[in-house]
Amino acid sequence: MNGLCAENLIADKGYDSDEIVDWAEENGMQAVIPPRKNRKKQREYDSHLYKLRHLVENTFLKLKAWRGIATRYCKRAASFLSFVQIRCLMLWLKINALAENIVTTRSRKF
Repeated sequence: MNGLCAENLIADKGYDSDEIVDWAEENGMQAVIPPRKNRKKQREYDSHLYKLRHLVENTFLKLKAWRGIATRYCKRAASFLSFVQIRCLMLWLKINALAENIVTTRSRKF
């Protein structure tokens, strides 16, 4: 994890260790990792930010649902990156269209 630059380190309970939390703090990151139940000293974390992590996980699931990405069908790194970018663009367009549809539906009610 050397060379990582971020404001927050978001992970699940499996990564709750003093070593990881200390490393994050040494590198200027806030560790957003819920403590395990059996931890002697419970620590606080930003639960709202932690709940948003599912958006990132769901994006990776949707990327992997595309067979060409899941199986690494392309042998060249540039081609693979192109497939990932195309898939991300398709996901973004779908999300944008849904958001636009919600906004126009709500504006019609008023």
